[in-house]
Amino acid sequence: MQRVLVVYDIVEDRVRAKVADACADYGLDRLQYSVFEGCLSRNHQEELMLHIDDLMTQANGSVVLFPLTEDNWQRRLEVVYA
Repeated sequence: MQRVLVVYDIVEDRVRAKVADACADYGLDRLQYSVFEGCLSRNHQEELMLHIDDLMTQANGSVVLFPLTEDNWQRRLEVVYA
């Protein structure tokens, strides 16, 4: 399992919602409106991106999956306001 960050910018509302649902279905957690994170095996990363590729044939936009090392994730910087 490897931590991943999925970031997307999709014009079509319906497709954007389906991509968000796909990310959630794979167990990823929403960090922001168009950003999900979580842990996936390499096979699940590829499956998710193939599924998203099928969805994106109906819309303009982009989806990027960034694999992260645990060390990189632990060194992230955050500013959180409650």
